[in-house]
Amino acid sequence: MRASLAIALLAVLAGALASCDNLSDRRVHAAYITTGGGNARTGRDTIRKYGCYACHTIDGVPGAHGLVGPPLDGIALREFIAGELPNTPENLMRWIQHPRQVEPHTVMPEMGVTEQDSRDITAYLYTLRGRN
Repeated sequence: MRASLAIALLAVLAGALASCDNLSDRRVHAAYITTGGGNARTGRDTIRKYGCYACHTIDGVPGAHGLVGPPLDGIALREFIAGELPNTPENLMRWIQHPRQVEPHTVMPEMGVTEQDSRDITAYLYTLRGRN
């Protein structure tokens, strides 16, 4: 009896934790298609790897409460990136990889982001639709 109760509690806990993930399968799939193979779930971790959270507020990324750069929630709905590039996956990946080639005086540093990492980060950012 106790074993079945423990199993039931674990199942409820696992379900509750899974529901905390704001990445719906539909959005992850759409981001994969939009970015030509970017993995949104990997991208969330990659954001931490490069320290993006230190400067930006990013929904779903633990500790991402930075106030240096703009908040990235809802970036998928914005018209422009860095105030000058049309918001396309290719342009966002370009900005993430080489911000100073786009805007030489930006404070965003060149972080050595690889092409695949920028694709994954872009996929994650494109799942963020902002607060409703």
